[in-house]
Amino acid sequence: MFNVALLAGGLATRMAPLTDRCPKSLLDVAGRPFILHQLDYFRNQGIERVVLCVGHLGEQIRDVVGDGSAFGLEILYSSDGNHLLGTGGALNQALPLLGECFFVQYGDSFLPIDYKQVAQAFMQARQPALMTVLENAGRWDRSNVEFSGSKLVAYRKNATNPHMRHIDYGLSVLSSELFIDRQPGEPFDLADLFHNLSLEGKLAGHEVSTRFYEIGSPNGLQDTINYFQT
Repeated sequence: MFNVALLAGGLATRMAPLTDRCPKSLLDVAGRPFILHQLDYFRNQGIERVVLCVGHLGEQIRDVVGDGSAFGLEILYSSDGNHLLGTGGALNQALPLLGECFFVQYGDSFLPIDYKQVAQAFMQARQPALMTVLENAGRWDRSNVEFSGSKLVAYRKNATNPHMRHIDYGLSVLSSELFIDRQPGEPFDLADLFHNLSLEGKLAGHEVSTRFYEIGSPNGLQDTINYFQT
């Protein structure tokens, strides 16, 4: 199974004041820090190593999670340092810890799907990147993926067109070769990389049917709490 890069270094401004002194990953969800729900699920999916890409208040995450032995995982850390690197820059920084191919998941997402199926889809697609997508039609957030006939036609984070009925689900698989021309410490957004790959026909898509849960918004946090309390 691939290693997981968990992107947990953002400022979480949408969740202020809850995140003024607490990183989003440690927000309480059904009596536990959110990240512990993620780590339990990773272990149950057969994941062995998780690389936490941290930044803002990252030491608090390290204090709670430690080396991962309490959760049956190997946990490694990659820090943005003094300057935010963006999602892409954070991955580039963590690359030596991740391996040739690796999962990427946003630190505020819980995704109740089969990770083995996603890994198999990536191997079968023979593309340098794969994005999981969900038919959204504007239900949970703005649809940003055009997906047709099992093919990811277009992705654009902050723009849409009438053909976009799917959304980036929050779990991707990337090849390290995608970062070969990037300089260490270079800030960039992973969404820009995905957009360019979609234009080049190098971004595979894997459709899932189970809704995602997220704690990046007040409504999303409450939905996630409800999910774990039922």
